[in-house]
Amino acid sequence: MKVFLFAVVSALALLVACANQKPSGRLEDTIQARATVTAVDLQQRVVTLKDEQGHEVVVDVPDTVANLDQVKVGDQVLASYTEALAWQVKPATQGAPGVSTDSGVTTSAPGSKPGATVGRTVNLTATITGIDLPNGTVTLTGPGGQSQTIKARDPANLKKVKVGDLVDITYTEAVAVSVKPVK
Repeated sequence: MKVFLFAVVSALALLVACANQKPSGRLEDTIQARATVTAVDLQQRVVTLKDEQGHEVVVDVPDTVANLDQVKVGDQVLASYTEALAWQVKPATQGAPGVSTDSGVTTSAPGSKPGATVGRTVNLTATITGIDLPNGTVTLTGPGGQSQTIKARDPANLKKVKVGDLVDITYTEAVAVSVKPVK
């Protein structure tokens, strides 16, 4: 459960909220890449791309990608990968430990340039089962009983939480790819 460990470590390491509220926060990072189509082989379903540094890569295009015939040499391929983490500490009376996931895929309309977005979200509620103020650490226990002790980035925020409080953590990742015609 790597997502659990990533979410727990990230969420509690960043306890930096207002003095009168339970800690909460959000982190987001997006990586973008752009490449130019230098060749298209429709029979083999292969597209050759050249990135901004001049490196070429050959990409096998799966049958699930519609509208490959719309891709032309010179078109720009834009790719974006986003990861986001949001978290909120709340009293135990406002929920229960648990985990859920959701995912989705969208594709371009028939006849248009190929494009797709794929996303996944993991929602996790863990319980604070230990707080060590002298060492600046907190222990979270997930719904399956797995525990993780983490060092808080701002140990002063540990005074705003208590054993039994819940931490809602939402981890989202999405990839979007689009093709834009050459101008």
